[in-house]
Amino acid sequence: MNILVINCGSSSLKYQLIDMDNEKELAKGLAERIGIEGSRVKHEVIGKEKVIIEKPMPDHKRALEIVIESLADDEIGAIKSMDEIGAVGHRVVHGGENFTKSEIIDDKVMEGIRECIDIAPLHNPPNIMGIEACQEIMPNVPMVAVFDTAFHQTMPKVSYLYALPYELYEKYGIRRYGAHGTSHNYVSHRAAEILGKDLKDLKMVTCHLGNGSSVSAVKDGKCLDTSMGFTPLEGLIMGTRTGDIDPAIVPFVMQKENLNPEEMSDLLNKKSGVLGISGISSDFRDVENEAEKGNERAQLALDMFKYSVLKYVGAYTAAMNGVDAIVFTAGVGENSPEDREYVCDALEYLGVKIDSEKNKVRGKETIISTDDSKVKVLVVPTNEELMIARDTLNLVK
Repeated sequence: MNILVINCGSSSLKYQLIDMDNEKELAKGLAERIGIEGSRVKHEVIGKEKVIIEKPMPDHKRALEIVIESLADDEIGAIKSMDEIGAVGHRVVHGGENFTKSEIIDDKVMEGIRECIDIAPLHNPPNIMGIEACQEIMPNVPMVAVFDTAFHQTMPKVSYLYALPYELYEKYGIRRYGAHGTSHNYVSHRAAEILGKDLKDLKMVTCHLGNGSSVSAVKDGKCLDTSMGFTPLEGLIMGTRTGDIDPAIVPFVMQKENLNPEEMSDLLNKKSGVLGISGISSDFRDVENEAEKGNERAQLALDMFKYSVLKYVGAYTAAMNGVDAIVFTAGVGENSPEDREYVCDALEYLGVKIDSEKNKVRGKETIISTDDSKVKVLVVPTNEELMIARDTLNLVK
């Protein structure tokens, strides 16, 4: 069975067409810089040259339309028609407490995903747009929602509860849910395979670093804690999101700037983070280019991001009473030797040592620590799509 996997992020859309009879990729691609000038789709049919499609993509819906058109194109497509797709697996960021596992999409599931928009305002809407666009084009093809929050359901109450009146959790489900669970799940399992270890015997910190970023503590194969919280706003500094801030800042700014709740949420989610500090862009590559030219605010934004990663890695090492492996993944984690070096050099007291030559790698699966490093450090390109396809196949078979 061919399964199309759709993974809509906050400013990107990854896709893969996978033959699940042998888990072989047929086509894959990335629509990037969605909502940003210079948007494009990198489309590749396996075994053929990559094609760059430069078209305006003001939103995720238009990006998905371009992707689907490309897959069935006579010249650059991988299939003759959409009839060759047996199912579609969709990444959905937030399932709240309604969904603890992947689900076949029906009206009830869609209703549950919409109920979580308030919790994940940057992600569930594009996830929904992706689902609806596919349903319109392929109304008879079964579709599955794979929730990023599912992997984090193993967290104990001491990790996922907030110190608010307990009845607020009981009434509204206010708790830590996390995100990027599909990615953390994949890279933790893959890292254990690379190290030749049983995941149940490892203490691991997985760092999913990109426009949206999170760090997870994975102990004995289960998520113990994760940096994103009730929404994907908490935790690390991100492309447009604040990450951790003093909650008292919210009413203070609302009063001073005369903002309503919707405007304040927009400021926290879409105008802050690396974009807010640098004043340049939410795309790390743009900020890095300006920093190299001597832009102090751009450099400050990058330094603040790296420092926030370091704090969480240190905190989760303490929470697990040690760490056996640190894994870097996602756009920044896979492609920024500088960020990896910064974090690892600051953890020298734990016995972390990286090989500077091995660390000169981008987007390649490898161990970058030295042979005598007490903590293994790996770069593992995430493969959320394969994890989503496996769940999709299991549900629709």
